Amino acid sequence: MKDSFKPRTHPLVWVIAIICTILSIAVIITGIVVFVGYMIIRPRVPFISVTSAHLDTIRYDQAGPLEIEMAIDIRAENDNAKAHASFSDTSFVLSFDALQIAKLVAGPFDVSKNSSTVFNYVIPSSQIPLDRTRMEQLDFSLKRNEITFDLKGNSRTRWRVGLLGSVKFWCHLNCELRFHTLNGSYISSRRCSSKSK
Repeated sequence: MKDSFKPRTHPLVWVIAIICTILSIAVIITGIVVFVGYMIIRPRVPFISVTSAHLDTIRYDQAGPLEIEMAIDIRAENDNAKAHASFSDTSFVLSFDALQIAKLVAGPFDVSKNSSTVFNYVIPSSQIPLDRTRMEQLDFSLKRNEITFDLKGNSRTRWRVGLLGSVKFWCHLNCELRFHTLNGSYISSRRCSSKSK
């Protein structure tokens, strides 16, 4: 009776199998570490928002351009308890009926953990030429005692999440600033924040 012959497994196959096993275990361990780290640190995305604003001056007559002076407070907030956040490329555009009025910028800055930084922007009085369509829109706004400006912009934020590494995120702000034309008071809006974007 002949002995059954069983071919031997090539050593290279064993090496590949061992490497694959090690890689699989490493991936599982990394996933567990990331999940546990996330649950412990609970990272939160920093955000920007308009906290207050005031229309200090608004001058307009049908024979001339629009003149305004406005103050806007924009806050950069970091709710992370264990990581500071860095902001850069911060830029916003203020416009009326798609007509750019001013550009608001800020250089790179840091916000400590569980802290915030407020930028007080003052848009000086300037003459803004209006076409007939915008004149009609402004007349309508003055009659109803409410005028709307658009504020759009971005800020890039980066923060370190413990041993998980650095995280980058764009904060996008796109909101309407509404004011009473008689006294310039700001009509607050909960949606003027990048947090919900």
